[in-house]
Amino acid sequence: MPRPRLVFMGSADFSVPVLDALIAAGHEIIAVYSQPPRPADRGQREKSSAVHAFAHRKGLDVRTPETFEDENEQAAFKALFKARDDDGADSAVVVAYGLRLPTAVFDAPRLGCLNVHASLLPRWRGAAPIQRAILEGDTVTGISIMQIDEGMDTGPVLLARKVPITADTTAGTLHDELAALGAEMIVEALAGLEAGALEPVPQGTEGVTHAGKLSRADGRLDWRRPADELERRVRALNPWPGVWVKYEGERIKVLAAAVEEGAPGGGETGTLPGTFIDDTLGVTTGAGVLKLLRVQRAGRDPQDAETFILGYPMPAGTRLE
Repeated sequence: MPRPRLVFMGSADFSVPVLDALIAAGHEIIAVYSQPPRPADRGQREKSSAVHAFAHRKGLDVRTPETFEDENEQAAFKALFKARDDDGADSAVVVAYGLRLPTAVFDAPRLGCLNVHASLLPRWRGAAPIQRAILEGDTVTGISIMQIDEGMDTGPVLLARKVPITADTTAGTLHDELAALGAEMIVEALAGLEAGALEPVPQGTEGVTHAGKLSRADGRLDWRRPADELERRVRALNPWPGVWVKYEGERIKVLAAAVEEGAPGGGETGTLPGTFIDDTLGVTTGAGVLKLLRVQRAGRDPQDAETFILGYPMPAGTRLE
C-alpha cells in the first residue's frame, strides 16, 4: 500500500525530528508550511524557523504565510489535496506550527490534519505542555496523536503513549524524548489510519487543563513559594525562558538547584524568604531551603556553586532582591 502523501506544518525545533522521520519512512512531502522568518538574536536579523531551515536543506517546497485567514492562502492550501491519481496530498501533519488553522484548512485533507501534541490529552492543552507538566509536579506525560478540530487541542485521539517525569527531568531532556517518541508515533498513526486500523477516540471531559504560554518574566523566582515548587520551576524553565535571580542589581541565571532536605524555610525561622543561610548558596523560601547548584552571570560561563562563590561570594544573611 502506498504511503500517504503529506503536507507538513511546523516551526519549532520539536517539529524537526517528526519531519525527518516522515521523510525516512518514505512519505512524499508535497509542501512544508512554517512561520515566516522573524528578527532574532542581538542583531535582530531575520531568521528562518528550525523547520524552514531543515526543509530547505532537504530541497522541499517551503511556504510561510503570516495567517490562514486570507481566502487566497486557504485556496492555495486546498489545491495541494487533489485526487490521489493527480499526485495530491492525503493528509497534513501539524507539529508546533504556531498558527491557527480555520475549518476550511483542516477539513481539506482526505485523512484529515493530524497533530503531534506533547501531553496526554486532555491534560495540558495549549502552548507549553512540557513546561507545565514539570511545573505542576506531574509524574507522567506523553505524546498524543490527534485529529485537529475547531477547538484548541480538543480533537479525537488516534494514539497516546506515556513517558515518566523523574526528579532529574528538565524541559530540555523531556522535549527531546517526546520529540523522538512523536516521530515514531506519527509514522505508525498514518499507516494505521490509511489501513483503516485506527479509530479516533473522543477526548474525555474530565481532567482538562490548559498550558498557557510562558514569558521571560515567568523565570524570576518568587522566594515566598515553597522550595520544592521553586526546584521544579528551575527544571521546567530550562533551557527557556530560563530561571534567574537578582543580586546587587545583577541578573544571575539558575541552571540547577535542589531542595535541602530537613532545612526550615523563612516561614519557620523568621528569616525573610530569599536570604542566604550559609556561604554555599542555600536560600530560604516560603517552606524549606533551596540550594543553588549551578549558576551563570551575564556574559560568563556556567559554574558550579563551589567555583562560583570563590570569585563572587554571597555571604550568609544577604538577601536576594
